Amino acid sequence: MLSILNLFTEETSFITQDDIIGSLGCSRATAYRYLKSLSSAGLIGPVHGSAYMVGSRIIELDRLVRLHDPILLAARGVMEELARRDMTNVMLCCYYGDKVMCADTEWPDPSYKSSYERGRPMPMFLGATAKAILAHLTPYQQRNLMLWHPSEIAAAGLGQNWDEFRANMRRLRRDKVVVSYGEIDTGLIGIGAPIFSIEKKVLGSLVIIVPNGAASKARLEKLKQAALEAAEKITLRLGLPGGELRAARASRPRRTAD
Repeated sequence: MLSILNLFTEETSFITQDDIIGSLGCSRATAYRYLKSLSSAGLIGPVHGSAYMVGSRIIELDRLVRLHDPILLAARGVMEELARRDMTNVMLCCYYGDKVMCADTEWPDPSYKSSYERGRPMPMFLGATAKAILAHLTPYQQRNLMLWHPSEIAAAGLGQNWDEFRANMRRLRRDKVVVSYGEIDTGLIGIGAPIFSIEKKVLGSLVIIVPNGAASKARLEKLKQAALEAAEKITLRLGLPGGELRAARASRPRRTAD
């Protein structure tokens, strides 16, 4: 039933009972029961005729994420400090399955933009944002990705087979910081470092985004170190008990509107 939510994409904002039947191969009665259950939970809602769209419960859940998600709480102050100190734009990204997406941004320089938007799924095999996460997945997760996405992995230059892919992942782990040039947005450099849980499981990435012409070799090395230190600081903050983490978040000065 929950897989019905996967039918919603940027191209498909409404679904119908017939869409569910076609996707799941279920009976009309089962599709109706699924729609009723999801609608009662607020995960979908009727819009017109027999069409449904994403429901209001999703908005409520998104608010809770913004208020209480440990990664966001741990990262916001770090991102603000990094962006202000080094005069650069910063993204916090997370992943699920074979997708990576932006969870938060600190974007003081509006003269350039990124294709990443909060909640927009992006490729798992391109850009520093994704590769900083990909390199630190478990071998089991990496092997499954190789089995399901061999053509995308090959097209991204990450390997034609499992041995090559595994070797590239080891290299990226050794480098600690991933730098990509225009893999997602032409003319932009991504500098990404992984964020880990207290159990050493990769949770996401901290990424600095700069224009290609604004990064000399010396500045690039400085930003690589800055991204690594910021990601490590977020990882350390994630190890704080919940109360201490909220206190640390609340203790920093709040920004005021211009």
